Amino acid sequence: MAPYDSDSSGGEEEEFTETNVLLGYASKDPGDDTISRLGGRPEWFDPDTPPSAALAKCNVCKDLMVLLLQLNAELPDRFPGHERRLYVFACQKKSCRRRDGSIRALRSLRVAPGSKVASLNNEKKKKEEKPKPKEEPKAPSNLGETLFGAKTLGGASGANPFATSSSANASASSNPFASASNPFRAPTPAIEVTSEAQPEPEAKTNEDIKALPKTFAETLSLNNPQSAAPQTPPEPWPPEDSQPKPYPISYLSEAEYETLDPTPPPVPQATAKIDVDDGAGSGGGKEDKEVFESTMDAAFQRFADRLAQNPEQSIRYEFGGTPLLYSKTDAVGKALAADGAVTTASGGGTKGVPRCPNCAGPRTFEVQLCPQAITELEEDDLSLEGMEWGTIIVGVCERDCQARGVDEGQVGYLEEWAGVQWEEVGSSAPGRR
Repeated sequence: MAPYDSDSSGGEEEEFTETNVLLGYASKDPGDDTISRLGGRPEWFDPDTPPSAALAKCNVCKDLMVLLLQLNAELPDRFPGHERRLYVFACQKKSCRRRDGSIRALRSLRVAPGSKVASLNNEKKKKEEKPKPKEEPKAPSNLGETLFGAKTLGGASGANPFATSSSANASASSNPFASASNPFRAPTPAIEVTSEAQPEPEAKTNEDIKALPKTFAETLSLNNPQSAAPQTPPEPWPPEDSQPKPYPISYLSEAEYETLDPTPPPVPQATAKIDVDDGAGSGGGKEDKEVFESTMDAAFQRFADRLAQNPEQSIRYEFGGTPLLYSKTDAVGKALAADGAVTTASGGGTKGVPRCPNCAGPRTFEVQLCPQAITELEEDDLSLEGMEWGTIIVGVCERDCQARGVDEGQVGYLEEWAGVQWEEVGSSAPGRR
């Protein structure tokens, strides 16, 4: 939190602005929450069913990565009965830095029995009700209120996603998409079984599927467990002594809502003055100004100013909020701020973030790592060749969908979107010591 100097204020009380962003501060003291932390090795819900090791491998060199962040991200008011954790991994190889796939994010989810979860194919079920061959009973629905009607995280009464909580006793809402009935499944015809007529039902069904529109045939195939393609078996994890050395652990045991000083102190500019001599001894001031303005990124300055008010923050959290961009000129900045500012897409979620490949729903911002996290992770590293990112933005499925084939009470893992904004060459991100 920005320091408040009562002596310099002349006795006048200043009003600080509190935002909906929850800031996480690193500490060696675990406090009440040992789950949310920087560094160390990942701690899974069920050690006997970890995710495939392939999800924690660098997409560039294919080697196992190390953990940057593990976050207890339970939101019982928004997703009752959902145990959620987020993981961010990074490759330590210098040759992989600044390359896509060298930093990856995972979302782990376990839904308590009796709770409901956004299932796959819910959009298809809505769109393809007309051609269903048979009307079957549906479960009552109030999914909209459960997933989309919750208020934005914030204020003193908001739930703290860093604090350990049990979601098993949270109230559950009904989900019409989790019903076991499938309105697209063709009814089994009552046929007299004779030696001549036996093969006809299967052959006729296959011909009917071929004759259907492509999307409907794909839906039938997707919802038919007998025709579903076998899933790739998970890749086992190597023994710990064969894994790369983890970063030291710093617990995110302290969290508070961001407060902003209405008159923040100026941030020192790490810029060099360039004297331009046009030979006539005039016009230098104007050219100096143009050179200065051309080297300044307004988004980066805003990023630096914002972090300077709470310089020890390691992460920024706000489910459905707006990430703080390090730059608007790199690939991530251009995608998220295509219209000049980060906005909400027309169908929900954060505009510019790719949709969830698991359920095709929108993705939304949840958390981002700040440069101070690098200082905490590399405290024992005396080399000058450390991590080079300015911020890592994590976008997750807005519906908190479960992985394919994972039932209630079981643990599922899904890769989420990690937008990495790298440091500008020759500069250092604010907040790093």
